Amino acid sequence: MPRQLSDKLVIAISSRALFDLDASHAVYREQGLEAYSAYQIDHEDEPLEPGEAFPLVHKLLGLNARLGGEPQVEVVLLSRNSADTGLRVFNSIAHHKLAISRAAFCGGESPYRYINAFGCQLFLSTEADDVRHALDHGVAAATLVSNKGGGMEYDQLRIAFDGDAVLFSDEAEQVFKEQGLEAFTASELASARQPLAGGPFKPFLSALHQLQQAFPATEAPLRTALVTARSAPAHERVIRTLRAWDIRIDESIFLGGLDKTAFLRAYRADVFFDDQATHCASASEHIATGHVPHGVANR
Repeated sequence: MPRQLSDKLVIAISSRALFDLDASHAVYREQGLEAYSAYQIDHEDEPLEPGEAFPLVHKLLGLNARLGGEPQVEVVLLSRNSADTGLRVFNSIAHHKLAISRAAFCGGESPYRYINAFGCQLFLSTEADDVRHALDHGVAAATLVSNKGGGMEYDQLRIAFDGDAVLFSDEAEQVFKEQGLEAFTASELASARQPLAGGPFKPFLSALHQLQQAFPATEAPLRTALVTARSAPAHERVIRTLRAWDIRIDESIFLGGLDKTAFLRAYRADVFFDDQATHCASASEHIATGHVPHGVANR
């Protein structure tokens, strides 16, 4: 029987998210596809420098050594390159000793259509349209909008999430956008014991939680945080929702509208996912940041 990846955490990543392809992309923009192809072939033996998602991928793949046995994390490369121009990317993967063996090179077309075929729980790209397509097909996805990768000085992988429209549905955020803070607070108080529906990143968080179960809570090489603009009394519904899902979040930070960046830096986040473009812009100067174009804030 064909091998299935459904029992693993599978991450799909674009070549421009994994490696710094700014120089070759400039050739494409300024001189066209033919010049770009020639440039990549001429430089295919020159390893690419790490891109903003490289530390995240490196740490994710590093979990396999800690888990032992059959690898539980797989990273798949999805690229708009052709196989010919993509050879430089695979050579760079080998140079940096990344255990990535599966890829789809789509010759200029969007690679999102292969996300479900590979069984991916997360797609990271610099192409916003590809990310939106992935979200429309039920896969957690984010557009990497920063020029800052996570810290390689720490072995532990630290992932931070916004709540509404990311981990949770945007049902509460719709009330806030349409009726204001007072109505939002009243609605959340009234619904405090009613769990929120899951957002696009709930399955990814669940998969991370399953990986964490292999380690004592104090020794896990993977740590998660909720960093939300919510504050008391709107905190209760969030806590009860995670409890109902039976998912552990290691840290929960309720900011009541404060800027998130200083807290993300204090947490030492390797990556942060948020649906609000303003929050992403603030964090992106310091932390690898993924914009999740989902929910009422992005309509």
